[in-house]
Amino acid sequence: MSSTSEVGHAKNVANLQKITQQVTTYSLYNPPVENISLANLQALYTTANAKVIEVGDKRNANKNAIVVRQSAFENLKSTCTSIMNLLQILGLPQGTVDQAKSLNRAIQGSSKKPATPPEEGKEAPKTSSTSRQSFTQQAENFGLLVQLLATLPGYTPNEEDLQLNNLTTYHASLLSTTLAVDQTESELNTKMIERDKILYTEETGLYTIAQNVKKYVKSLYGATSPEYLNVSAILFTNRK
Repeated sequence: MSSTSEVGHAKNVANLQKITQQVTTYSLYNPPVENISLANLQALYTTANAKVIEVGDKRNANKNAIVVRQSAFENLKSTCTSIMNLLQILGLPQGTVDQAKSLNRAIQGSSKKPATPPEEGKEAPKTSSTSRQSFTQQAENFGLLVQLLATLPGYTPNEEDLQLNNLTTYHASLLSTTLAVDQTESELNTKMIERDKILYTEETGLYTIAQNVKKYVKSLYGATSPEYLNVSAILFTNRK
């Protein structure tokens, strides 16, 4: 990804229009190279500006999807805590409870503590981190927890939000909102690549073309001419 800021990309495009308007007023401007002709500069501006707008649209779509996902996951940990509290009173086999606890730990992002304290003078053993905190992993572990609950005949809560059908629906929403973020992020990345090709490809990109416009004006009017000084003052930033 380009290190040039999003403002920098848009500024480059705006400055292409500015330099094009400037050289339009120069009576001697008649380049022998097609890609810095007035017609090509105008067409390049139209294409580059449209691509910058597309990137902005895709970025907004991705941000909106992230907000929706965040909202969907907001109650996940508290819901799992409520489920675990309920399981404690159902008289389940310890193995089943341990399995549910393991999934809950993964969702909550906690770690197993060592079963026994370290001996005096010895280093404490490293804990086994059970944190799998990406949204995809949280949704995966919640799905496994819901599957486990579905195997328990005694799991019949009166609270609607803890009932199996509602938990299944909630799990589906976690998956769909995560998928939406992944999709919009992929679309954004594709548009950014397309934009960067138009702006920064060597020899044919907007940045190179703008520099060649300046060089041509310099060759026409001279390095100290007001014509050249006007266009040389219009800045373009190349990606690093």
